[in-house]
Amino acid sequence: MAHLSSIVYQPRDLTYEPGATDFIRLPLARVELVAGQGLRGDRKAGRNPDRQVNILSAEWLATAAARGYRTAPGQFGEQLILTGLDVVALPPGARLRLGAAAVLEIVKGRNGCTRLEAAQGQTIAGLGPIGVLARVVEGGEIGVGDEVAVEDNLLVETETENRPVIA
Repeated sequence: MAHLSSIVYQPRDLTYEPGATDFIRLPLARVELVAGQGLRGDRKAGRNPDRQVNILSAEWLATAAARGYRTAPGQFGEQLILTGLDVVALPPGARLRLGAAAVLEIVKGRNGCTRLEAAQGQTIAGLGPIGVLARVVEGGEIGVGDEVAVEDNLLVETETENRPVIA
């Protein structure tokens, strides 16, 4: 069964210094997902309905780490890391249940940008899709270790050996 292995966020009161390249992300054991907003207390919560939550797969990160990318939680700008689920294989509209109550809906795949390249200190060309962006459709508290299920029996297991994750 897939599970939530990391939660990080950028507190609203922390801002980037001029010229900073790293992402500011702090770890959390638990957080409330707020419907239509994102992670409670996150700097980006409520700003863009299509970018409320940024999700990566732990297996994808392991492949990126083997290629020399920095992959500690938050270093790809993500907020959630899921283990045992290939999130980039989920189509837009797929819904994930996290913990007892929270539901996320996949909006679209996430591609890198120059900000991510600056944070990584190298090109991200050839990485392919970098996780997914989701919206919170049902709020609730989530925590590291919570089970994650794809609703409507649309479970997509991680297949890093069968699908090129990083070209």
